[in-house]
Amino acid sequence: MAMPAYLRIRTELEQRIRSGALPPGSRLPTEAELQREHSVGRATAQRVLTELAQAGLVERHRRRGTFVASGARQENLLRVANPVLKGPEIPGRHAVDAVTLIPAREAEADLPGVAGDAPVHQLRRLKFDVDENPIAVELSVVPFAVAPRLREEDLVHLTMHDYFARAGIPAAKSRVYIDPVNLDEETAHRLRLPAGTAVIRLRRLTWLADGELAEASWYIVRPDLVEYFLEQTIP
Repeated sequence: MAMPAYLRIRTELEQRIRSGALPPGSRLPTEAELQREHSVGRATAQRVLTELAQAGLVERHRRRGTFVASGARQENLLRVANPVLKGPEIPGRHAVDAVTLIPAREAEADLPGVAGDAPVHQLRRLKFDVDENPIAVELSVVPFAVAPRLREEDLVHLTMHDYFARAGIPAAKSRVYIDPVNLDEETAHRLRLPAGTAVIRLRRLTWLADGELAEASWYIVRPDLVEYFLEQTIP
């Protein structure tokens, strides 16, 4: 499946930022310049710059333009929790490690309110930086009854909350827990770190408007490659 235009352009710019080709303070192309350079519409160009800003990679200033942020490897934790933001929770190239349909009791995430024999999709993906270092392991578990056609999606580029919105699945609330954990052998191997390394796990639960569980997921990010922060803009 061809990569969407907005994702291709955003990935190219992200790689240039993370590699240092666009150092902090560098000015990015305007929406109009992106439109001309890539032969895309205004909505596509706007989405590229908006998602880079939401990921903490750039700062947008009215009438001045868009500039590479000083903390280009920092990520805003609010992205993980917000059920209406588009784009990846953790920017970077994805690779599908495993996707299975299993009983809920066998899932690698707790599923409150879901019967143990209920079928669930379990998707594990790896994320890489521009130098192809593994920066995160991501696990997402979705009840089959919520998204029976999930495995027909482009799982490499899938963003779960964005998928819920496109599919008309009424996700209403997300909560993120921050857990200190030690890496088990399998996860440590995927991240190329020693087993037992102390890391932070972000664990997210998302509920539907009727209170049923829509997704349980967790993210383990290499602490030497990504730094998290919380920031809320006040109008």
